[in-house]
Amino acid sequence: MRSLDVAREAAERHLPGLCAALSEVPLLDLEKPGNPGIGLFRAHGGPALLVPKEHGGAGASPVEVMRTMTAVASCSPSLAVGTAMHHFTVATLYEVVAADPEALEAILLQEIAAKGLLISSGGAEGRTGQSIVAPSMTAVPVEGGYLVNGSKKPCSLARSMDLLSATVALPGGDGPALGMMVVPADLPGISVHPFWRSEILAGAESEEVRLTDVEVAEDFVVRPDLDDPSGVDALTAIAFVWFQCMISAVYLGAASALAERVFRERRGGAAGRAALGVRLDTATCLVEGLARLVEQRDFDRDALAKAVISRFAVQDAITDAAALAAEQLGGMAFIGSPEIAYLLAACRPLAFHPPSRTACLDGLAGYFEGHPFRIA
Repeated sequence: MRSLDVAREAAERHLPGLCAALSEVPLLDLEKPGNPGIGLFRAHGGPALLVPKEHGGAGASPVEVMRTMTAVASCSPSLAVGTAMHHFTVATLYEVVAADPEALEAILLQEIAAKGLLISSGGAEGRTGQSIVAPSMTAVPVEGGYLVNGSKKPCSLARSMDLLSATVALPGGDGPALGMMVVPADLPGISVHPFWRSEILAGAESEEVRLTDVEVAEDFVVRPDLDDPSGVDALTAIAFVWFQCMISAVYLGAASALAERVFRERRGGAAGRAALGVRLDTATCLVEGLARLVEQRDFDRDALAKAVISRFAVQDAITDAAALAAEQLGGMAFIGSPEIAYLLAACRPLAFHPPSRTACLDGLAGYFEGHPFRIA
């Protein structure tokens, strides 16, 4: 399938041999806890995909990153979901270094590339009705830094993380402010607990990570300046656009794996395959368009709205494409291959990643009426 071939070519350029190695393991084995996917990802240089070349990484462009993630997701949606959180944090660190080349985060990027370190991401998602810019962890000032407490569930790569990134509520003059920290995962007070019960995407290691009186040095915390009408600072806004790009690319890969079976087996007739291809490439064009916005550093006030609009459109296109693919493959294929049912289910959780559609309705309506977009 043309779009998936393009994605695999990008993956081979930047992470040579990874997709081939993943393809040697049955899909359903890659989706189980304790699978070899994360180890293969490390072995083929995956952690360094987004690290700039000057810091020892692969230096893939945003478009190439999205294509690579789509290819990886077509082999293992769980691996792509888990590592998307890693890439998202690396992208955020890169933005910090781009603004301040002398920042300590530059050393961290070098360590990630040189040692193949993996970062889990502890953002604010996971609590129904909770704003995505309201951290679930709190930081209390102590001598030399902060004492951090809280919990993140789910937190992908919880079992394999070398570093933990998390948003934290920092004390401020006008109330708590949003901050971001990146700390070693083996700090005293950090513990991992079972959380994920579903068999879908179980290989992403999305468990609960608890922080109990964790001492975090001042240098490990980035304190943004909240001065944007969207309700988030510039760094958080850029990270948000990156995240929508990445997570959309992941589920596009899962849907592409399902659709590829239709084209390979020439099911559904030319008209059916054409309709499927149009729906799937609609999602591809949206993901790559968002990636080009990142590539061009187009992070104006409209960037957040564009990211959300694209993400919801991708979500709808993927849902439609997966349903069309399963229907064209037919009932006997569904009965005979548990992989089809798995991929069909694995396409749906994009709807569960922040922001929720419901939480954005007022902000989008206001944006379309001419007001600045604001995240709930």
